[in-house]
Amino acid sequence: MSLAGQIPIGISHLKDLRTLNFSFNSGLFFSEPSFQMVLGNLSNLRELYLDEVDISSDGATWSSSLANSVPRLQHLSLYDCGLSGHIHSSFSRLQSLQSITLSTNSISGKVPQFLANLSSLSTLDLSGNDFEGQFPTKIFQLKTLSSIDLSRNAGLSGHLPSFPVENSLKYLNLRDTNFTVVIPTSFVNLRFLTFLELSMAEVTDGNFSWIANIESLIYLYLESCNFSSSIPSWIANLTSLEILGLEDCSLYGKIPTWIGNLTNLSALDLYGNNLQGEIPNTVLALPVLQDLTLSYNKLSGPIGDIPTPLSSPLSSIDLSMNQLTGPLPRSFFQLKHLASLLIDSNRLSDTIDLSIFWRIKSLTSLVLSNNMLSITDIEGDNMLHSPSNVYYLGLASCNLTKLPGSLRYLDKVSDLDLSSNQISGIIPSWIWDNWKGQLDYLNLSYNMFTTLENSPSLVHLPQLNVLDLSSNRLQGSIPIPVTSSLGGLLDYSNNKFSSIVPNFGRYIKSSYLNLSKNKLNGHVPYSICSTSELDILDISYNNFSGLVPSCLIESGKLSVLKLRENHFEGMFPENIRQGCMLQTIDLNGNQLVGKLPRSLLHCQHLELLDVGNNQIADSFPSWLGSLVQLRVLILGSNQLSGTIRDTKGDHPLSNHFPSLQILDLASNNFSGNLPERFFNELKAMMAHVNDGGQVLGHETDSEEGFYRDTITVTFKGFELIFTKILTAFKVMDFSNNSFDGPIPESMGKLVSLHGLNMSHNNFTGQIPYQFSELAQLESLDLSWNQLSGEIPRELTSLTSLEWLNVSYNNLSGRIPQGNQFLTFSDSSFEGNMGLCGPPLSRHCDTPDSIAPTNALSRTESDSLWEDKLGVILLFAFVGLGFGVGFALSFLLRLFFRIEGSARKPR
Repeated sequence: MSLAGQIPIGISHLKDLRTLNFSFNSGLFFSEPSFQMVLGNLSNLRELYLDEVDISSDGATWSSSLANSVPRLQHLSLYDCGLSGHIHSSFSRLQSLQSITLSTNSISGKVPQFLANLSSLSTLDLSGNDFEGQFPTKIFQLKTLSSIDLSRNAGLSGHLPSFPVENSLKYLNLRDTNFTVVIPTSFVNLRFLTFLELSMAEVTDGNFSWIANIESLIYLYLESCNFSSSIPSWIANLTSLEILGLEDCSLYGKIPTWIGNLTNLSALDLYGNNLQGEIPNTVLALPVLQDLTLSYNKLSGPIGDIPTPLSSPLSSIDLSMNQLTGPLPRSFFQLKHLASLLIDSNRLSDTIDLSIFWRIKSLTSLVLSNNMLSITDIEGDNMLHSPSNVYYLGLASCNLTKLPGSLRYLDKVSDLDLSSNQISGIIPSWIWDNWKGQLDYLNLSYNMFTTLENSPSLVHLPQLNVLDLSSNRLQGSIPIPVTSSLGGLLDYSNNKFSSIVPNFGRYIKSSYLNLSKNKLNGHVPYSICSTSELDILDISYNNFSGLVPSCLIESGKLSVLKLRENHFEGMFPENIRQGCMLQTIDLNGNQLVGKLPRSLLHCQHLELLDVGNNQIADSFPSWLGSLVQLRVLILGSNQLSGTIRDTKGDHPLSNHFPSLQILDLASNNFSGNLPERFFNELKAMMAHVNDGGQVLGHETDSEEGFYRDTITVTFKGFELIFTKILTAFKVMDFSNNSFDGPIPESMGKLVSLHGLNMSHNNFTGQIPYQFSELAQLESLDLSWNQLSGEIPRELTSLTSLEWLNVSYNNLSGRIPQGNQFLTFSDSSFEGNMGLCGPPLSRHCDTPDSIAPTNALSRTESDSLWEDKLGVILLFAFVGLGFGVGFALSFLLRLFFRIEGSARKPR
């Protein structure tokens, strides 16, 4: 039984107390009286163990409280106690300390130097905190130190020292730290070392061969060590190894058969490499192997049989995310100790009856998802007893046509995935009733369920964290699970639900709610705003109408609000408060009017703002440039007008859209010149980027673990839906406006731009040769403008350019040849009477000439002709009188000007 409540003050009266141990009673806490008050009189205390006891109410004073109260303390263990702040300098007075365990807290700052003065220290565990800076090297050199664990401190750096010959170190864990990779030659002095765990990028095989000399090593775990080779042969010398882990180490080639010689191995973990070929039978025959993890590799071929399954100690097998084929070996069903079998996401083909697994009494986790398996459940409906203790069951994409009857008896299940099958009909109520005490994850998506039994009555699932009913054929009202979980997910998207009960939001305690792509209509119930834990709300692609509920935006609690493609109308909510947490606002495809509110500036975390395809009538919101995290701004297809003004004097230039990567102003009423200065400040588009970047989105408890933002942009001549937006993807669209004047040369500085669309405007002048600097440009559309002159030869250097359209301008001269220009069709250049050369059928006059040096654009030629004609007519009609002749010449010039402008269709 676990103790709970306030630790009583009476303990402080036990002045001769030597040992105090309340560990692993997570319900205990210090408040009134405080941690300091309880310890105040325990000056004789030698051992203090309070693991998982809540000490957070004492804030950052815990270390000074210990120093002032228990000066003779020898053993201290405060694992997961909610500690914070720095270790106070007074802690150095505890000179008798022999063991210190402070793992899994939030302690920050530097690891104090004075710990190296604790001459009796044998155990130091600082793992799982927020320590930073250089770790004091001298601590490693303490002769009494036998165990040191600094893992899971990402900001902690340092290097390994010269270890003395006389040392006692047995346990060393530097996993998930920022230590350098130089291994000292004195590492051979660690002759007692039994446990070694490191994670370092940039380490090669040669740096680790010394490990083979540590004969006492029992536990070896290397993570993120860039071997870029096959499994090192020196590991074969470590015959005492009981646990071997080489995770994410860029290993390739086959798993060597000599691993079968490591007969003491109880755990083998080769997760996340590029290993190929079949799994050697020698691995499956290891006599004491209990845990086998080979997931996330490229292993292929059939899985071999386990030689002596009845006596095998194997309890955990993880072969997921490979390319294994063939049937599942029947010897697996004879493993008496098997607790976890994960073989999902392979190419296994077999017909398996679930009843075979239920005979394995120790089984707790079974995942067969995403293979080519056909799962049956012949005995399921007739079972008379609970088949197993399974709590984690994955049967996604297993060709199920009905719910397995044996699920009724899995009354301990907490995670169930039946998604992507062909199950139809009713979701029975026993699913909720059987597991209402412990169900944490339920995924029934991508089936053909049509109704829920007893829907929409409230379903009491107090532990439910994830409920995914998406992509079925469910109808009626949205079912409401009454949950007590925090940070959960409810996904009802892609169904045929038609209504939401009025009190819907009052019962939702999840952080993610997805109602998108249903047939929901009417007004959004304001009760949704009462969902205090809601972080992500997606009700897009429905038929909601009325005003956008102002509480969803003005409260600022949400991080993602997606109302895309509905019938919302009226003004954008105006009174957004300070502290707004919104990162994504997507209102695209509604009927919003008016202006964007300046209170959006309170959303300082905003990364994506999409209000395209509405009726917003405003000028360009240059003031949004002060949102330093704004990456995506979609304003296309509205009624925006005016010019894009030079930002000088409006806002500090350092805050002018510094993170912007996607800008869509298409199909508005903008006019005037584009100012050079505007593009000089788009820092994110000017940065040289060589990788794919990160995906824009938000962490969730969904199966994918991530909610991705989506947008629709015109790219390479097509309107494309991007369901994954990379931070490295840069696009600008100014098309279908009335911009005029020259194209700014400063756009050539946007070197990471992938797409640029300036079509259907009135731009004049030449194509800037500076565009040749846009090395990553894939799509360029300058069509339907009044551009003149030659196509710059320098553009042939754009080797990433896959799509080009400069049609219907006044361009002239020879089309440049070479690289990507050899791949473009004549449609890319049509409507330019002065252009010649391939791919057009119009030949140039001379092979070497690009164009006559005195060649004029169509606009210039027409103008010259008009001027000459006007002079001729002026003299011709002089006999009729000066006034009449002047008037006639003016009218004829006006006619030619109108005729010339009418030549360009829109």
